[in-house]
Amino acid sequence: MSQGSTQLPPRGGARKPVSSNTPAKASKRKPKKKRSVTKTVLLVILAIVILVGGFLVYLGIRADQAIKQIGTDDPDATPIPVSESVKNKSVSMALLGIDTRANAGGMNTDVMMVAAFNPSTKSAVVVSIPRDSLLKLDGYADRKANGHYNAFYRQALDKETKSGKKTKDAKVLAEADAKRAISEMLGKFFGIETKYTAIINFKGFTDVVDALGGIEVDVDMDMKWSDSHDGTNINLKKGYQLLNGGQALDFVRYRQSKDGKNMSSDFDRNKRESQVVAKVVDKMKSLDGLTKLGTVIDAVGDNLKINMPQSEIKNMMGAYFGISSENVQFIALEGNWRSPYVYLDQAKLDAARSALQAKMAE
Repeated sequence: MSQGSTQLPPRGGARKPVSSNTPAKASKRKPKKKRSVTKTVLLVILAIVILVGGFLVYLGIRADQAIKQIGTDDPDATPIPVSESVKNKSVSMALLGIDTRANAGGMNTDVMMVAAFNPSTKSAVVVSIPRDSLLKLDGYADRKANGHYNAFYRQALDKETKSGKKTKDAKVLAEADAKRAISEMLGKFFGIETKYTAIINFKGFTDVVDALGGIEVDVDMDMKWSDSHDGTNINLKKGYQLLNGGQALDFVRYRQSKDGKNMSSDFDRNKRESQVVAKVVDKMKSLDGLTKLGTVIDAVGDNLKINMPQSEIKNMMGAYFGISSENVQFIALEGNWRSPYVYLDQAKLDAARSALQAKMAE
């Protein structure tokens, strides 16, 4: 640099020399606090527990309401000993499907089953009876299977009406008598103690399937049938498909077509009944089904009646919750049609009796 020239300071002003002995100032920024991952996970788990607990309480309330509609409540009845409860002892019951649609013109017992349940193995045997079967039993009139309940009901209703009961009260008492009579008769027929009778109408069946979002079924043939008298309009195509409640009912009920093609029978119906029940059972225990339990409970409560104490219904729900179709043995009775009856195959009937008796004895 030449003499007389002035040295300019660097841009930004003169820099102050820093002595190596001068301590550096601490940064004013505070270190970020680390989010506690453990705490967050615990909060999420707690929230889930609260939500699930609230949902279960909610379901419990809805279940209690449904049970009050479904079961009986006789304050004067003798309490059932713990050792005799359905949660500790095998129980058998009659299961009847009744057609109470507005256009059907009365009560038609379209489905009849007998089921035996064992709580220790959480398993069951369900026997399906063709509705035209001749059930021959000492002390009872020879009738088709589906005619016995209606006969018991009419007899009981006539008795209660003649005794001076009001129509509404007479019907309630007649229904209770008919349930006791049909369970007693079927128990004698199969050689077991059949303690209860459950009746569900067609509306209940369709509502339950709809509440579950439908069921996937392999329809074995094209099914087409219509009847303006009772409003039936069956129109299903062959193949594996999702059926809603009405379609599932059509699948179970289908027997014949007007063109004489793709004919079915009561034996085929019984097999389809077992198939659909198994599908419903499995759908109920699926994750999707569990989320819809509330709606299912409502559907059942509105359409199912059983002469079982409310406390026992709760015990049964607890004992068999989560049962799988793999633990249910379905037996569809068969026979030969000779108008006006189906004469049951004796070997298959004996096998069904043995299976029910064995389940009750476990």
